[in-house]
Amino acid sequence: MPVNRRTALRGGAIAAASAALVATARPAFAAPAADPLKKIVAGYRELQTGVNRPSPERTAALKNLGRVAKSYYDSMSVSGEGPLWTDLPLGPGSDYTTSMYARLRAIAVDWGTPGSTLSGDPKVLDGTRKALELIYASQYNPQVGEIGNWYTYEIGVPYYLLHTLVTVADQLTADELARYVSPVKRFVGNPNLRANNPKIVETGANRADKALISIVSGALTGDTAWIRTGIDAITDVAGGGAASVLAKLDRAAGDGFHADGSFIQHDTIPYPGHYGIVLLTALAGTIHVTEGTEYALPDELKQKVYALVGDTFAPFVYAGALMEPVRGRMLSREGETAHDIGHQLTVATLVLARSATGTVKAELSGLAAKWIREGTYAPFLEIPDPERFAPGPDLVATPGIEFAQEMLAGRVRPAPIAATHRIFGQQDRMVHVTEGWSASLGAGSTRISRYESINGMNLHGWHVGDGVLYLFLPHAKGHYSDAYWPTVDPALLPGTTAKAGPPGPLAATPLTTKAHVGGVRWDARHGAYAMDFVSEDGSLSAKKSWFFTPAGIVCLGAGITDTSGQAVRTTIENRNLGENGRGTLLADARAVGDSSTLHRPRWLHLDHVGGYVLLDNAEVTALREDRTGAWRDVDTGANTKGTTTPNTRRYQKLVIEHGAKPVDAKYAYAVLPGASVVGTVASAFAWRVRANTPVVQALRLWDNTLLANFYSAGTVDEVSVSGPASVALGRNSLAVSDPTQLQESVRVTVRRRTVEVPFKDAFGATKVVSLR
Repeated sequence: MPVNRRTALRGGAIAAASAALVATARPAFAAPAADPLKKIVAGYRELQTGVNRPSPERTAALKNLGRVAKSYYDSMSVSGEGPLWTDLPLGPGSDYTTSMYARLRAIAVDWGTPGSTLSGDPKVLDGTRKALELIYASQYNPQVGEIGNWYTYEIGVPYYLLHTLVTVADQLTADELARYVSPVKRFVGNPNLRANNPKIVETGANRADKALISIVSGALTGDTAWIRTGIDAITDVAGGGAASVLAKLDRAAGDGFHADGSFIQHDTIPYPGHYGIVLLTALAGTIHVTEGTEYALPDELKQKVYALVGDTFAPFVYAGALMEPVRGRMLSREGETAHDIGHQLTVATLVLARSATGTVKAELSGLAAKWIREGTYAPFLEIPDPERFAPGPDLVATPGIEFAQEMLAGRVRPAPIAATHRIFGQQDRMVHVTEGWSASLGAGSTRISRYESINGMNLHGWHVGDGVLYLFLPHAKGHYSDAYWPTVDPALLPGTTAKAGPPGPLAATPLTTKAHVGGVRWDARHGAYAMDFVSEDGSLSAKKSWFFTPAGIVCLGAGITDTSGQAVRTTIENRNLGENGRGTLLADARAVGDSSTLHRPRWLHLDHVGGYVLLDNAEVTALREDRTGAWRDVDTGANTKGTTTPNTRRYQKLVIEHGAKPVDAKYAYAVLPGASVVGTVASAFAWRVRANTPVVQALRLWDNTLLANFYSAGTVDEVSVSGPASVALGRNSLAVSDPTQLQESVRVTVRRRTVEVPFKDAFGATKVVSLR
């Protein structure tokens, strides 16, 4: 089983420590007595092993988890004459070290779980102790050098080692604990800095991880100074707070949380859907293990942690899964689909709710209950396949199930679905939530990278930041988790305008040359978003707008120009219908075959998906095809690589053809998620396109509200602007934003009245002006 950076225990068990064998000079960590160090160790064991709350779901999970742990144990050799596992060779800088510790962790925690397959077996304990020594001597000790990815030595292996040690701590002497923790001391002795390059100050998720590792390691070895260093690292006491993981940055991009709720890692990648949750998980773990001790976080800091769930993460959760545009390169991981990381968020939220009180506890519990109730594609309380959908990463399996049932037993009311339109200017992301469906966009700019493709991951990611329109529908909750990324045509992602032909080489984190990406929020149900698009090679450019309403999204494109000579296409839809998927496609009331060229259709409808209305004349190619790919095609990372198993999925493509070398081509269509045939036909008259040019794209809604994106100074209907702006105009108010994030202000003239709207340090935020 491939072990990835965060979810190595998809196939591991996690369980509660059982009765210990008494031995002299062995520290007693069995119960959280008054000693704060014992309480920390016991608390961290609980996060691995749970609270032994019986239920049929726990029993079923333990059976499946134990099956995998036993397979690891049965195939493990501790003779010392070779590797622990034949498929994981030993050696300096081995790409397999993380996997070795992950498998050992699975065995150890299953051994400690009451009712588990390996529970209390003395032979398993003996094998675990021997394996700890062998792997210490050959792979991870204070003398080894960092070879390859620094993360393996400074975070990945330390976490799995600590998970193992806290589970069997009562069976080890103080000297043994000190020995096995000694490499952690070398690599994470100062959680503020990168061990292999002390000039690098740790930020974001990496800092939070190292803080928790320091706290638990210090507790295991009696090193109280190390515990305090870990606690202080959270707010960066050593650096005067400059790298505090709880600071809200008031600037564009940069690692950490931002004032508008954004979260960035690796400087330019929106990452609420991975690193942000990693950080939240570490903070939840820190609160949990230190609660009731002298090391407990102050209430003010805990309240800031609690608030992150609703502000940064919840807007991007649909049906218990994280939306693709905030998952960075992780969308290519077989073992970390949107639902996997959604489970991790749910567990972190449950752990936080256990320490919260009052309305905060109710809000956190309500969100977790909502995600559990809606997550029917990958049910949270079930782990039928231990290699998939085990809630974690560090808080996995039985703890997640037990904490959830503990919460649900209190008859918590799930949070309601609330209409939301929210723009996160500091990470160039937006989200549109309705009671029936949700949407988001993947965009790149001079601030935010088109994509991230590092460490052998996201190998088909050329266009994920080129204006992809992601739709999340109630009848297709597993759409993006169901082998989507290894099978989808990466050159025809919905919403993008791209060239045919082979893509260029992948970069690591490429920015674009255009700053104009962003939009305006009108209210909870309406907004506009714009993108001044240019292809990575610079040959193709376009102005692209999306106008969001409760019924659907109107998509406009103008100024589409290309010099490469390749065919240029705009993709309306490229829907994963699943294996052997069905569903009739209609065009103007006639059924469409598997491959058709549609001449100027007025509307289309796809069963169980929704409708599409063409708002100008267009040639549309409709193609239904089966596509086959393996996860290894999109992820070859050393510890994350996907399997080579072929997956075949059926796709429905709808593509507007612009031809070769288009000049000032355009498109206009509406996407109506969940619409019926009748609703699709009727909606053709719901909007009026007022402009679709390289200067301005605008739409008039049924109530006369005007939504407009200006790429330069210009006029549409009764609105004129002095420079680039996104504008929403109603009867009595005006909403304006600067998508370029470069202007001090914009002058807007409305109905012969001129207002100067300031934008200094607004970072794409919407400003509202009363016209009364």
